[in-house]
Amino acid sequence: MRYVASYLLATLGGNSSPSAKDIKKILDSVGIEADDDWLNKVISELNGKNIEDVIAQGIGKLASVPAGGAVVISTAPGSAAPAAGSAPAAAEEKKEEKKEELEESDDDMGFSLFE
Repeated sequence: MRYVASYLLATLGGNSSPSAKDIKKILDSVGIEADDDWLNKVISELNGKNIEDVIAQGIGKLASVPAGGAVVISTAPGSAAPAAGSAPAAAEEKKEEKKEELEESDDDMGFSLFE
């Protein structure tokens, strides 16, 4: 992911076809040592492609991925039935805690990547 992010940063900076040297420079600036195999793979896959088109195709593919899920509760003979009834309440509490943590982390940084 770091290689793709560095490639995107280079293209946002105006370099329409970043080289391995360009991406290594970005990664080195934040203290990450680049793996040449991964770096060459990313460059070979993205070289010569319009980044906006690649992103649009990726969004289309992500739209078909199921997100969210139903809770499957198995009630085998001898299992405690009251525990199954408390599962949705526990799930709601966890969601609220995660939401509060996300809000706090946004406040700490002063911005959100998704807004």
